[in-house]
Amino acid sequence: MTQRPEHLHYDASRRFAAGLPASGTWRQGDPVGNREFAEVCGERPFVLEGGGVLPEVTIAYETWGSLDDERGNAVLITHALTGDAHAAGDMGPGHPSDGWWKDLIGPDKAIDTNEYFVVCANVLGGCQGTTGPSSTDPETGKPYGPTFPQVTIRDIVRTQHMLMNHLELPYWLSVVGGSMGGMQVLEWGAMYPDHVKSLIPVASVAAASPQQIGWSAVERMAIVQDPKWRDGWYYDAEPGDGPWHGLALAREISQITYRTTEVFDDRFGREPVSKKEELQPWGRYQVESYLDHHGQKLVRRFDANSFLVLSKAMDLHDVGRGRGGIERVLGAFRMPVLTASITSDVLYPPYQQAAIHEAITAGGGSCEYHVVESPQGHDGFLLESAFLGPLIADTLLRAAKEAAE
Repeated sequence: MTQRPEHLHYDASRRFAAGLPASGTWRQGDPVGNREFAEVCGERPFVLEGGGVLPEVTIAYETWGSLDDERGNAVLITHALTGDAHAAGDMGPGHPSDGWWKDLIGPDKAIDTNEYFVVCANVLGGCQGTTGPSSTDPETGKPYGPTFPQVTIRDIVRTQHMLMNHLELPYWLSVVGGSMGGMQVLEWGAMYPDHVKSLIPVASVAAASPQQIGWSAVERMAIVQDPKWRDGWYYDAEPGDGPWHGLALAREISQITYRTTEVFDDRFGREPVSKKEELQPWGRYQVESYLDHHGQKLVRRFDANSFLVLSKAMDLHDVGRGRGGIERVLGAFRMPVLTASITSDVLYPPYQQAAIHEAITAGGGSCEYHVVESPQGHDGFLLESAFLGPLIADTLLRAAKEAAE
């Protein structure tokens, strides 16, 4: 039998650090950081849109700023697929990275914590303190794993409404978010129009498109085809023996869709990692090293089963489902809306945000629509704070004035 030449053997583990965790989930006993926790179900179980049942739900959230005397200055920030409640602030114990929107949230920033009480909650199905697949199932004493029921964006918004009641807030002055966060924003307008004074969905969509669903499906397949995923039962695996490779690959695929050819050209060109190995079968380019960096970075702070659940929730998103269609739902919005596009966004292209604007205004609602000229692609909603900041600040100010009248 002919032996395969050594130089043709591919060992993916050489691209990553040794001992990557089986799951990057936050666990009881880990540093709490700035998290607070709310048990939102009371004595009744939480029944999900798809029929699943959770006997209890914990929401992990963070807050910044203070409530005014009328408790009417609260702003809800909603996060994207792999985000969490740490939207502002620095990295530290309990928080492996800086706040993902720290340039927009804080004293004298666009979402000014001198003026507003700002809340960001980890979504249902997440892995940073809110009930999700890595949480303990009270009926078994073990992680839910693959038995965790499928959630939808509407389920996520229902838990956020429960959090609003837990905090004894009469309404949100605004709900603000991009990408999957923008999906939540639109559902707030559809589900609880009397409990939100303005909406700011950025780089988002009223219903997931076939292309978005296609990318998500491929990313999920990268996870489930990792043998160490073990059909979702991997939480007791030793470091290095979990589905880190599948989750990292899923992130690398998504990272390509988040950025653009222009960014990759300018930042990496065709530079190899090693000139000496450039012509070898597994010689690598700098862009590959960049993707691997982001892949293993996610592995350290996220969970493969959460990725599967939340990615599917995004695919299921359709604000018009069961309500007579998108135009009917958005056309009924009567709160001020701001939506914005990134010109180079190939994952959530500008025509999708323009369609949101058109549906709202066609129904007689108020919606501002702006386009950010940026090469940053979908990640522009995280990176283009200088452009988005004044737009968000103006919308919040308008909502505050209207709420006071």
